[in-house]
Amino acid sequence: MKNRRTFLKTGLAATIGVAVAAPLMAQKSLKTNELNMPGLIYTRKSQGMWKNKAESHVPQIKIDGSKITLTTDHGMSETHYIVRHTLVDGKGNVIGSKTFYPSDEPVSIHTLPDGYKGKLFATSFCNKHDFWVNEFEL
Repeated sequence: MKNRRTFLKTGLAATIGVAVAAPLMAQKSLKTNELNMPGLIYTRKSQGMWKNKAESHVPQIKIDGSKITLTTDHGMSETHYIVRHTLVDGKGNVIGSKTFYPSDEPVSIHTLPDGYKGKLFATSFCNKHDFWVNEFEL
């Protein structure tokens, strides 16, 4: 039961983080064209206290028409795993999300709205190394 409680608490924290951070990310990016929120959001360029962790935490993006596949090249164990992926549009709207268990592979597939063009944010939340974002544009 302890693992389930830990998972639920971590999942709730990730959900709250996404709900709060996604609109902030979009607003910040629209104003400065760069994410810069040290201690809250980490990127390949701004790794903060998690220097050298970007390769295993920033979600990789594969685009195939209207399908976006997010992959985080990160090991998954009971004590250290990717909790969630989220795809957010440039206005802060969540397009899709997937929550993972430690036994899952951190891969998620999301479908874009018809004809979507513009900025997107792919997020990956690690239970030990926080919230990572990869910003891209179609």
